[in-house]
Amino acid sequence: MPPTSDTNPPDTLRRELGLLQATALNMIDMVGIGPFVVLPLVMQLLGPYFLWAWVAGAVLSVVDGLIWSELGAAHPEAGGSYRFLKLAYGEQTWGRLMSFLYVWQTLVQAPLVVASGAIGFAQYFAYLVPLPAWWQPKLVSGTVVVLLVALLYRRIGSVGKLGVALWVGVLVLMLGLIGSGLLLGREAVPFPPLTPVAAADAAKGWFVLPALALGQASVKTIYSYLGYYNVCHLGAEIRQPARIIPRAIFLSIVGIAVLYLLLNYSVARVLPWAEAAQSEFIVSTFVERLFGHTAALAATALVLWVAFASLFAVLLGYSRIPYAAAADGEFLPVFARVHPTKHFPHVSLLVLGGAGFVFSLLFKLSEVISAILAMRILVQFVGQAVGLVLLRRRRGTAGLPFRMPLYPLPVVVAVVVWLLVLGSTGLSFVLSGLAVIAAGVVVFLISNSRQGRWPFGAQRGYSEGAK
Repeated sequence: MPPTSDTNPPDTLRRELGLLQATALNMIDMVGIGPFVVLPLVMQLLGPYFLWAWVAGAVLSVVDGLIWSELGAAHPEAGGSYRFLKLAYGEQTWGRLMSFLYVWQTLVQAPLVVASGAIGFAQYFAYLVPLPAWWQPKLVSGTVVVLLVALLYRRIGSVGKLGVALWVGVLVLMLGLIGSGLLLGREAVPFPPLTPVAAADAAKGWFVLPALALGQASVKTIYSYLGYYNVCHLGAEIRQPARIIPRAIFLSIVGIAVLYLLLNYSVARVLPWAEAAQSEFIVSTFVERLFGHTAALAATALVLWVAFASLFAVLLGYSRIPYAAAADGEFLPVFARVHPTKHFPHVSLLVLGGAGFVFSLLFKLSEVISAILAMRILVQFVGQAVGLVLLRRRRGTAGLPFRMPLYPLPVVVAVVVWLLVLGSTGLSFVLSGLAVIAAGVVVFLISNSRQGRWPFGAQRGYSEGAK
């Protein structure tokens, strides 16, 4: 297990990321292509009440961020949820199953997340360079993934500095769009109260309660907020993690929430929501309306910069999860390998990047956003929230460097809202998520029955599995 000091042995990950770098990596993970793709979709679903979906996404992020902050500050190790689930449910029993399921899902959903960003990148790239539709998106998305792996194939200190540089591009684009809309926009922006009657009207009569009406649209906005926990995956590479991890989480959530709300407000000041809802390239259309086609091309290039920056942070964080499991003796030993001179888990990076490359060639963006959420909610988000309660009961709170306020209310709210979001993804996606979990359980049981490990035999030390 990596020590918590700033000095690590030469064969472990290095603690080289400070607050600025950790926050920057979180924020570029959160932004990505998400808001520029889903902004019109939310307007289609909620009409003039679209801002409420972004508020709902921010509230859920803050509540869930309390869970991540408490766990991340107390257990700053590589792998994030992998370690949290194992500790919470028992390192020798159910925690092994829960953490295995998380890694199992990561091998599928992490490349899907990378693929979703790469596909969105390719869609916006079509505005810049119109190429034959039958091959252009695949060529661009595949190239993006290859370039990501090449840039991440270096030590973490260099990655942190590159992350800050990419973060500057994120801020330039977001602040430029927001400032232009606020100063030059002339449209009245609606922000009506979301009453039950209004909610039913916005959802075309499907729902009668505001929470349910928001559910379908919030699936899209939550996808755009995901990433506030990325710093927990990098826990073994954060300096002073007990202090920096909670701060990075909340600085990134608050910063991105403000930027998202202002971005939506600014766009609606230039493009009426009914028109914006039909735009395929909302940022390009927005800038073209204000400054002309040449400026729209420049803005589209910045959108691509932001999308690439986000994928950079996403693949960086996810590559540490199989590494943590393998180093713990619970996964294929090859994933525990650390580059001999650059000190990063290069095998894990290459495998996830390769899978992301393949997925970017096979799937459409509309097929992966809901699937990503449906696959992760039960094991990672709900399982982790319940796990925090188990840890508190077993270990108490005396040694916690960060304790969430109003406990257990944030846990209860997070579980309820996550389950509502899961239901809002649709039955087919819920079933696909359950199928992945079931397959993982079968693989876990077969593997452990052959080794005579829990639940089939006596417990063995984790070091055996890593030999």
